[in-house]
Amino acid sequence: MTSQPRPGTRDRRAMLLEAVRDGSGGITRLAEEFGVSESTIRRDLASLAGAGHVVRTYGGALDTGPRDRGFREKDQEHAAARDSIAREAAALVRDGEVVLLDAGTITGRLARHLAHREGLTVVTNSVTAIRELAGFPGIDLIVLGGRLRHPGEAILGESVLAQLRHVSPDRVFLGTDGLVSGRGLCCPSLEQSVVQHAMLHAGAEAYVLADHSQLGQAPFPYWTPLDREFRLVTDRTKVDIQYSPFAESGGVLLAGGTETVGGGAHHGPRGS
Repeated sequence: MTSQPRPGTRDRRAMLLEAVRDGSGGITRLAEEFGVSESTIRRDLASLAGAGHVVRTYGGALDTGPRDRGFREKDQEHAAARDSIAREAAALVRDGEVVLLDAGTITGRLARHLAHREGLTVVTNSVTAIRELAGFPGIDLIVLGGRLRHPGEAILGESVLAQLRHVSPDRVFLGTDGLVSGRGLCCPSLEQSVVQHAMLHAGAEAYVLADHSQLGQAPFPYWTPLDREFRLVTDRTKVDIQYSPFAESGGVLLAGGTETVGGGAHHGPRGS
């Protein structure tokens, strides 16, 4: 009986991607399944990671499939507004500060604007921010370790909460899928809401980054209460009524301008 020929490299990688998406992410198991060496599987996974299809992990890989492609597509929605918000937030940060970045599309853009700065320490649970900041010598990058959650590219879990108890950043920047007065930040999971709340209270100053399309929106049933003073950085060119609830919590900073509502900006060192 004639044995079936092994698939070529391209076919094998396509089949490998499907196996990872089905949950078979271990190198040893994949090597056995495809009848090739573990070094071949490592090369295949490296190629898939380079193309953005998977994220390499210790001993295997995780799928970044359709849900994470949706995350990248979401980053392109209101791209100009989100980039303007990120630039405004970056202007708040002084060289030498310790900054805590939440996961999200706007915080990922903020990381990009901080990448060429000098003397910054950036603590983050965001895979997007890690990609933007890795390799820049002026940034001391501290990655909060835990479980990678799709689609928001956030690292979550009890280990993240434990590590947050040991840091005291100058500024905390939080992203969101929705911001509702009286409820707080809308989150896609309970786990993420708990981590966000710990981040909110970790630093000397807290900021929420949200474009106008996210104000008043509640796409998910989980919430991070905004139970401390914070400032909202957003993109409207003028103040309207939906800002007033947030003004009471410390102010609104409008990207592309200097207009604020409520509390004034504070740019002093930690604890001042």
